[in-house]
Amino acid sequence: MKEAILHFFQAYPHIAVLSAFVFSVVIAFVGLIPSFVITAANIHFFGFWEGIVITFLGEAIGVLLAFMLYRKGFKKGVMHRLEKHPRAKALLEASPKDAFWLIFSLRLVPVVPAGLVTFTAAMARISALGFVVAGSLGKLPSLFLEGFAVLKVMHIHWKARVVILASLAAVLLFFVVRHIVRSKKQN
Repeated sequence: MKEAILHFFQAYPHIAVLSAFVFSVVIAFVGLIPSFVITAANIHFFGFWEGIVITFLGEAIGVLLAFMLYRKGFKKGVMHRLEKHPRAKALLEASPKDAFWLIFSLRLVPVVPAGLVTFTAAMARISALGFVVAGSLGKLPSLFLEGFAVLKVMHIHWKARVVILASLAAVLLFFVVRHIVRSKKQN
């Protein structure tokens, strides 16, 4: 996917910054596609600092739009479902100040799905501004980590990239299978 985005940037360099920003907004808004895809493309095409800034601003706008949509469209219908989950319930019942720090903490961890954090936060008692600030500040360290990882991966041999990606996929698969097994044992 990164290669397709890079090809698009190269084909349309006059709108590359705008399209990179829009891609970052859409990826953050949808919340299902890992952000490292657009981060990698942005850093590869624009350089480290410019790529980080474009991705950061796009993600901030994207999660704000998602937050506002979720808050407006889903709050009444899903509150009773979210309250059944202890982790979500902690965020839902938190004061605005505590919610800020919970969101900040959750965004620090790159493996926590951003879409889930945004969705749950939209149901909590935090303002849109508080959410964006907490989420953006929490995302910043992981964005730098993604950026530095992208730089390092760009400069290693393709065989090493395959080993790294296969290792990461194996670790991710392990955690997914472990979660499924634990869920079945609880039921």
